[in-house]
Amino acid sequence: MRNLLELWDWSAEEILDLLKEAGRLKKAHLRGKNKPSLQGHVLGLIFEKPSLRTRVSFQAAIAQLGGSSIFLSGAEVGLGSRETVPDFARTISNYVSAVVLRTFKHETVEVFAAHAGCPVINGLSDYSHPCQALGDLLTLQEYCSPIEGRTLVFVGDGNNVARSLAIGCGKLGVHFILAAPEGYGFDEPFLKNYRRQIPEADLQQTSDPKKAVRSADIVYTDVWASMGQENEREQRQRKFARFQVNADLFKHAPSQARLMHCLPAHRGEEVTSDILDSERSIVFDQAGNRMHAQKALLEWLLK
Repeated sequence: MRNLLELWDWSAEEILDLLKEAGRLKKAHLRGKNKPSLQGHVLGLIFEKPSLRTRVSFQAAIAQLGGSSIFLSGAEVGLGSRETVPDFARTISNYVSAVVLRTFKHETVEVFAAHAGCPVINGLSDYSHPCQALGDLLTLQEYCSPIEGRTLVFVGDGNNVARSLAIGCGKLGVHFILAAPEGYGFDEPFLKNYRRQIPEADLQQTSDPKKAVRSADIVYTDVWASMGQENEREQRQRKFARFQVNADLFKHAPSQARLMHCLPAHRGEEVTSDILDSERSIVFDQAGNRMHAQKALLEWLLK
């Protein structure tokens, strides 16, 4: 039985196979040829955090594959308070084929998976967001094929999205540059693990966003204060002000560079509307690809 807790656990070959299948499923969907390959399967979605793209894309994915879903909010479940995480994992495994967890603490995902009797998917934790990375890699493949040797510049915080995307890029030979203010880059334990697991990968960090985007095929950004960091918002707005992705920053990027953003976007903060809505933006194709990548993932785990 396989899980998707972090992309560390998946080889480059497995990720490429999954992206190939995602592309096939997307083409079939656009032709109106969805096949009920997971008929009878039930997907459990347990979300401690609010969600639009993760929840709806997974619910649509399992429905298009012929299955169904059950959604439970954190308030309904009370993970770790109403009953222990291991007890809940053992119980719900009797009812569903797989579980998507969206949690505040990555430890919750790890403990849940250790006791569950069905595949567990990390739908976002404070430390990683592998499903977002898979959708991003599918988008990168569509717009920048072949992706090996391409350069993705993440302008912003070295957060959960950046970590998962850096792992995926490293495994597939994509140069990854994080442009972040001093003190907001990747943490040292992550970097140590990264160098150990993907020693051949090209991962760079800089505090100069204009220099960073000079070789970019993709300029990627995210909100400056993620869920759970609301009390840091004013401080982060000051620290990240010169890291806004706007027309001036794009002047320093190659003409073919595209914009990606995991959404939701705070327009006028990390990104300006003129860039987000421009022809250089592939943000909404990127959002749509979440569903197709997750369809491939569900088939992989359940078939």
